[in-house]
Amino acid sequence: MRHTIHKQLPIVSNFIDHEHAEELNQMSQVLDSFGFELSRMVYEDLIRGIKNPQKGRPGMTAEQVLRALVIKQMRGFSYEQLEFHLKDSTSYKRFCRYGIADEPPSISALKRNLKLVTAETLEAINRKLLGYALDRGIEDGSRIRTDCTVEETNIHKPSDSHLLYDSVRVLARLMARVSDGIEGLVFTDHRRRAKRRWRNIEHTGKESERVRFYRDLIQITEKTVQYAFSVVTSLEQYESPDVFEYCSITSVIDKLKHYGLLAQKVIDQTKRRVLYGETVPADEKVVSIFEPHTDIIIKSRRDTFFGHKLCLTTGQSALVLDCVVEDGNPADSKLAVEMVERVSKIYNAIPCQAAFDGGFASRENLVNIKELGVQDVVFNKKCGLEVSQMASSSWVYRYLSNFRAGIEGGISFLKRCFGLSRCMWKGLASYKSYTWASILSHNLLVLARHRLC
Repeated sequence: MRHTIHKQLPIVSNFIDHEHAEELNQMSQVLDSFGFELSRMVYEDLIRGIKNPQKGRPGMTAEQVLRALVIKQMRGFSYEQLEFHLKDSTSYKRFCRYGIADEPPSISALKRNLKLVTAETLEAINRKLLGYALDRGIEDGSRIRTDCTVEETNIHKPSDSHLLYDSVRVLARLMARVSDGIEGLVFTDHRRRAKRRWRNIEHTGKESERVRFYRDLIQITEKTVQYAFSVVTSLEQYESPDVFEYCSITSVIDKLKHYGLLAQKVIDQTKRRVLYGETVPADEKVVSIFEPHTDIIIKSRRDTFFGHKLCLTTGQSALVLDCVVEDGNPADSKLAVEMVERVSKIYNAIPCQAAFDGGFASRENLVNIKELGVQDVVFNKKCGLEVSQMASSSWVYRYLSNFRAGIEGGISFLKRCFGLSRCMWKGLASYKSYTWASILSHNLLVLARHRLC
């Protein structure tokens, strides 16, 4: 059974006399100002795919899910820590609408419910918060600043040898799961041999020796992939009278196909790089079989990150007005006009002033943004542009340049305190949800601090 909110609020303890508790109180009042609106948005995500949400055991309400997600991202808690603090802290229990006698949710309930909230819903809620800030004169979107950063995915540093070993390990584990219960499924488990070859490659200095070990590891992986596809063929012909066994076998078939195809891509890129001496383009590489959506992001030609590029726009209130999870690693100069247009759609008005990092600078961007109606467009690096072309005066140019620098601190705050440095959730859809959950928590805290001023 699923509810939007508790029809009758339980008896809860008061917030304690502490600075953080007062921030929680203000955040709670901001959420309460929307009535049932935000909870209904989350409720639609929670009941998606359920035939009758009014049946079954009572679960977390939509309001509790949203508030628990905010607490998790704001404090950087793991699910285990979130469960503990919801049981231990009276302030967190009050914020998440749990009464004195209520039992807070378990780890499994938190994992199951929090990840049901989609990125689209969280982005829509964030826009509601921006409307709240506009109505109260906190932020009107007239002066904006934009910069890019990278949020990494939760993967180890990729290498072809480790990817080959991961492929063998995962495929062999899946085949072993079904081979005991079904007759006729025979395969050779090469996990130990693959691990030795991976270790040999990692600790061998001679290039000739490394190539020899690579050849053996590639051969092992190819054999394992062949075994996997033969097992898939056998499983597809197997008929099980047990519904649960049938569902389990279907799940294994899908995973074997998924990881088998990724393993083939890893084999291909390893052959091209190690055996044939080719340079494999970044957009053709697989850097993780567990997070295949991961992009390779190279910043300033020296730092390499594995995740996704985020383009963020903030205002003079420090609120994050907009965020785009980019596909691949597009140049900053291609994103400037789009970000201004997105902010103008949020506020139904063109910003008066816009400040950008030097990577966004180009004469074309300056002309196009000015044509949208922005009066002052300042880039951190001039790149052949005159100050008089960008701003109405040198004083305005310096002011907006200093204003732009403030986004660096805002990005640092998001990464240090709201988990935006590394996404701990699996899958691209969850990656986007995690990102927007961090931004939503950040904006709620910023609004709370504005209310306290």
